[in-house]
Amino acid sequence: MRPAPPSNPTGVPLVVALVVPLQGPAGVFGPSCESAARLAVEELNAAGGVLGREVRLLTVDGGAPPARVAAEVGALVSLGAVDGVVGWHTSAVRQALLPRVAGRVPYVYTAQYEGGERTPGVFLTGETDAAQLLPAMRVLAESAGVRRWCTVGNDYVWPRVTARAARGYARDCGGRVRDEVFVPLGTEEFGPVLRRVERCEADAVLMLLVGADAARFNRAFAGYGLHQRCLRLSTHMDENILLATGADGTDGLWAAAGFFETLATAESLDFSARYAARFGVDAPVVGSLGESCFEGVRLLAALAERARSLDVRAMCALGDAVSYEGPRGVVRLRGNHLAQRLYLARADAFDFHIVAQL
Repeated sequence: MRPAPPSNPTGVPLVVALVVPLQGPAGVFGPSCESAARLAVEELNAAGGVLGREVRLLTVDGGAPPARVAAEVGALVSLGAVDGVVGWHTSAVRQALLPRVAGRVPYVYTAQYEGGERTPGVFLTGETDAAQLLPAMRVLAESAGVRRWCTVGNDYVWPRVTARAARGYARDCGGRVRDEVFVPLGTEEFGPVLRRVERCEADAVLMLLVGADAARFNRAFAGYGLHQRCLRLSTHMDENILLATGADGTDGLWAAAGFFETLATAESLDFSARYAARFGVDAPVVGSLGESCFEGVRLLAALAERARSLDVRAMCALGDAVSYEGPRGVVRLRGNHLAQRLYLARADAFDFHIVAQL
């Protein structure tokens, strides 16, 4: 039997900086990130907290410019105001945060990302390209005959690195990437991009666009008529982005992720019921992006309880000894990444129909 968590006679809470987007293209799913993280905290506190301490969230706007986010979070860490950092934010923000946070407090990064992060003290719950994108491209190649790809992404580290990987993945699937187009975050006019997609005669577009940018691209794509002959695949798509797109823009849209709101497992259905009971049926839909913040809080708690401490070195020494059961089922830390089941789904208006486990 494990010993009981240490008591907290001083009543000092365990404060977690929740870094999630409240503005910019990713702001479309920021509310679901906050709600999912809040549910995780409330459930932990109802069970006695973490290390005997009440958990509290301090939200930081991860949609601000990366340097500004890093300065704010770094100041909180230096002041001793937070005991850990959790959240969904872009890889550009993650890279700005690393020098300010890594090794000082545990940092749980929850976004699907390009892979390769090995900084000590950084733990990742999100899907990675090698585990997610390659098998998804292979399914579309085998089932829909996709051979000619065009990558359309925002112009920062995640889309750029993923695009390079996708060239090799396309070759592995018997095809090739015929063009790559990168646009600034916040792009509203996609006419020139669509003309390039048309000229390269792509069978499918690999969408590496964030939030509202993806929704605008989807609407423009359908308005241009490309949905009639060209599929789209995204590793960064949830139900909030579908709602922002509108039903007319989702035909031929595919997504790969570790969680969907329509995932019909016992664990996911139970999570959805608890979320609806807490926030109501009109609360922001929690797809893979928002739900990742629930996972982030749970992983931080699991690390702390297993290490019996919030010490970063103690957590790093745990290896593969950390696991827990959550909305994505039983998940286990492998190195500093969370191993999990992944799925491929086809958009059906405002929902996803899960087609395969990857």
